[in-house]
Amino acid sequence: YMTHQTSLTSQPVSAVEPDWRREKKDFFEWNPSKSLLASIRRYQHSYQLFYVLKPICKIVAVAQHRFWSVVTGADIPLNTQIAGGLLIPHPNGIVIHPDVKIGPNCLILQQVTIGSVEGGGTPSIGGHVDIGAGAKVLGGLTVGDHAKIGANAVVLIDVPANKVAVGVPARILG
Repeated sequence: YMTHQTSLTSQPVSAVEPDWRREKKDFFEWNPSKSLLASIRRYQHSYQLFYVLKPICKIVAVAQHRFWSVVTGADIPLNTQIAGGLLIPHPNGIVIHPDVKIGPNCLILQQVTIGSVEGGGTPSIGGHVDIGAGAKVLGGLTVGDHAKIGANAVVLIDVPANKVAVGVPARILG
């Protein structure tokens, strides 16, 4: 299963304090996933700007978001509540419902869907959660801090902190 640590230290990744270095990219670096996240951050930050600058910044952020969404093939709405330090190394096919809450320092791999089911709520993802390729996390459930979701798992139940969920439908290991 996937584990990741901060690149500059050997300390475990925090589930509470976002590590913004994980989202930072060099100015000329070609990194569509980080550019997509940057456009979402710019849009969310535009609400705090001076009145005259707000509409201009929103328009630019929306245009950038649309461009990077097409380039990456990801559907991550501008108003999704994403804490800092998110890693999406291969963003192709990622679909996230706008009401989902994602904690700090999470890792989401390709083809992941995080959304609702008919008549249910949306997931709340804790801090430092690793979600494997092709996983589906559906409904009004909670995934605890430091949890791991296996590749292609279909999670329909709560995942406690520090546990691993695998299978279709997912079951908790350990």
